Amino acid sequence: MLELKTPREIAAMDTTGSFIAELLEDLAGRGEPGVNLLDLEQRARDLIAQRGAQSCYWDYAPSFGSGPFRNVICLSVNDAVLHGLPHDYVLADGDLLSMDIAVSIEGWVADSARSIIVGTPRPGDERLIESTQVALAAGIAAATPGNHIGDIAAAISAVAREYGYPVNTEFGGHGLGRTMHEDPHVPNAGPAGRGMVLRPGLTIAIEPWWSPSTDTIVYDPDGWTIRSADGSQTAHSEHTIAVTEDGPLILTTREKATVVNV
Repeated sequence: MLELKTPREIAAMDTTGSFIAELLEDLAGRGEPGVNLLDLEQRARDLIAQRGAQSCYWDYAPSFGSGPFRNVICLSVNDAVLHGLPHDYVLADGDLLSMDIAVSIEGWVADSARSIIVGTPRPGDERLIESTQVALAAGIAAATPGNHIGDIAAAISAVAREYGYPVNTEFGGHGLGRTMHEDPHVPNAGPAGRGMVLRPGLTIAIEPWWSPSTDTIVYDPDGWTIRSADGSQTAHSEHTIAVTEDGPLILTTREKATVVNV
């Protein structure tokens, strides 16, 4: 069921989004060679508790996972890209780490992801991360009233094509608000001008992710962690945004939400 948000509700989601941005920035600063993923998980737990927020991941048990998920953040390394289960792994120089988190503050959810390089970049990894960031910006720019969900998808996939990367369509963005996953689904590829018409008050997470050489994914034995089927590196970028009369608002930034010029 689609629920459009009022300006006051969007402001509440912006409060949550700002906290998430601060949390991811804190973890990014700690993502160095020699750091254990479990240390980053614990740091995320501590920050969530200090803020009085609630994890949207803890006890989450969707059909695609081997639930319940008993962590507060997804940490995916190298060829792992989505739903990475934090485990006893020490980050090495050159690792590509993707961090994805959703929390709720006073009943309002925001969701964001970013990929970072640990230490010295491997060839191609900076370009890979950049491509998801550029695609995210393109998808956000397309999120204007009167456009369609397909316009967001087409903008994202156009960037992937420019970089020469294939796009998996099994997982993409989604609506959110009172809960982490609401209507509509926001795919990372598809025809422009198709799908639901975007209306002011719609709040969605836009999240391009991919590897440079395959759109096929495989699951780890843990039942959660998703990897590229050919073992190639992966990257993931995500923001929660609101559609407004004046344009899209990015809610998961450290600054107060402002209209994106398009």
